[in-house]
Amino acid sequence: MAAGISDLIAGFIQELLNEADGTAELQRAELASRFNCVPSQINYVISTRFSPEHGYVVESRRGGGGYIRISRVRTDPKRLVMHTVNAVGDTLDARTAAALISNLVNAGVMREDHAILAMAATGTAALMPANPRERDAIRASVFKQILIHLFQ
Repeated sequence: MAAGISDLIAGFIQELLNEADGTAELQRAELASRFNCVPSQINYVISTRFSPEHGYVVESRRGGGGYIRISRVRTDPKRLVMHTVNAVGDTLDARTAAALISNLVNAGVMREDHAILAMAATGTAALMPANPRERDAIRASVFKQILIHLFQ
């Protein structure tokens, strides 16, 4: 599965979402045919690029008339921040932290300079001195504190 095709599929879905004011219904087989790929490639793109961590809700109905409905989550900034804090839980890996930060920037909730600092504070390099088994717990705690203090 080439990264190039994934980028094309994600870009196409983004365009559909922009044209449809944030919600689009897709048919997996139709997209697979359009991009000359297997339906699992469509599943891969949706699960990695349009997840809740990225600010999307995905509904799916399988079968002959099945569809995938992707919606951009719209909420006020304070609610989005609190939802993000609550969604983190007790542990947070670096990749998910980056996705959550990106989502906050894309939603216009977090400034770019704050995002750079949040990425540095929750990145692998910053947590290297910590015990590897504890890094994700520390990252979650640091990330929550950043959000709470930036948006109180």
